[in-house]
Amino acid sequence: MSYDRYVAICKPLHYGTLMDSRACATMAAAAWGAGVLSSLLHTASTFSLPLCQGNVVNQFFCEIPQILKLSCSESSLREVVFIIFSISLGFGCFVFIVVSYVQIFLAVLRMPSEQGRHKAFSTCLPHLAVVSLFVITAFFAYLKPPSISSPLLDLTVALLYAVVPPTLNPIIYSMRNREIKHALRKVLQYALFQVP
Repeated sequence: MSYDRYVAICKPLHYGTLMDSRACATMAAAAWGAGVLSSLLHTASTFSLPLCQGNVVNQFFCEIPQILKLSCSESSLREVVFIIFSISLGFGCFVFIVVSYVQIFLAVLRMPSEQGRHKAFSTCLPHLAVVSLFVITAFFAYLKPPSISSPLLDLTVALLYAVVPPTLNPIIYSMRNREIKHALRKVLQYALFQVP
């Protein structure tokens, strides 16, 4: 999406040729292929680990760091390599998004019309908000120090990471719609100021 926004704002006259159906299919296939490859590597490695501390994971779903805590084998080194691969893949995507948005913001700030700048920013901000929310919750979930780890905190963080971004995603993208804004304002006013 960041590349789509980049082409739409920085190269609007070339949008039709740069974002044709072949380019969209290629980008979707690359994203899906990277996700499937990463998932297959993790799944194959995880299923080959012997578990010596039981098989109960105190999470909503089996996350790899939680399963590695149950493993008693040195083969977890292989899983650490796969985690480093996934982090590198994610970091590459993150750098691509940041570079795209730096280019977009530089192009928008050069626009002479304030209305054009407002429209361009309002096009980009929902995607940027969703990506930021996802990255912040993922960062906190996976990169918190083990010293502050507790079962309740791990469960809470997993819940935040798995539920909050997908729940807020449609709300954030819908905020450009006036009817949605009005309905959300009414719901919040009713919830905040209605006394039972």
